[in-house]
Amino acid sequence: MKKIIIFDMDGVIVDSEYTFLQTKTQILRDHGIDTDESYQYQYMGTTFEFMWQKMKDEFQLPKSVSDYIAEMNKRRSEMIARDGVRPIKGAQQLIHWLYDHDYRLAVASSSPLGDIQYALTELELADCFDYMVTGEAVPHSKPAPDVFLKAAQLLKVNPADCTVIEDTKNGSLAAKAAGMYCFGFANPDYPLQDLSAADKIITDYQAIYPYLAK
Repeated sequence: MKKIIIFDMDGVIVDSEYTFLQTKTQILRDHGIDTDESYQYQYMGTTFEFMWQKMKDEFQLPKSVSDYIAEMNKRRSEMIARDGVRPIKGAQQLIHWLYDHDYRLAVASSSPLGDIQYALTELELADCFDYMVTGEAVPHSKPAPDVFLKAAQLLKVNPADCTVIEDTKNGSLAAKAAGMYCFGFANPDYPLQDLSAADKIITDYQAIYPYLAK
């Protein structure tokens, strides 16, 4: 394995997916649309604009996409202020180990850059990463490969030399479409995702260490 690893953020580094699942479900219920949280699984790994445009079209929602994003972010901010930024078990230790062993690291996330910077700073991980790439910086959301290809471009490396850690169907499809090796992280505390596109599925970050170059 080459010493280049690209991380997704939500669900991979930061335990934040619950804030998306709960807020979006409640906003829909406020409009009389009673979906279960499992409805939202299909949007895990995609950009805010993509997911809300899809829901606006499907349910004929009356407000603008930007209005729904603003409301979601307001509610998520309240949850994060209450709970703090919570790391995925083992993520901080893994990232610091990789940094200390001279791996080059990037984040390629569908979240806005401000969210990425805030979360990684709170977890004292921001300085470990060479680049933070957001879905806002590329034309197409995951499962398109754009955000991973942009990370490889910034790192000045061949995509085939990159390893991705992803936790969603959309993210793992994007990683493989970019021609990268993909660890699919099936967090046992999260909703089960279809990670069949990944090269290797793990349920604990301890499982990654045997594959790493010392």
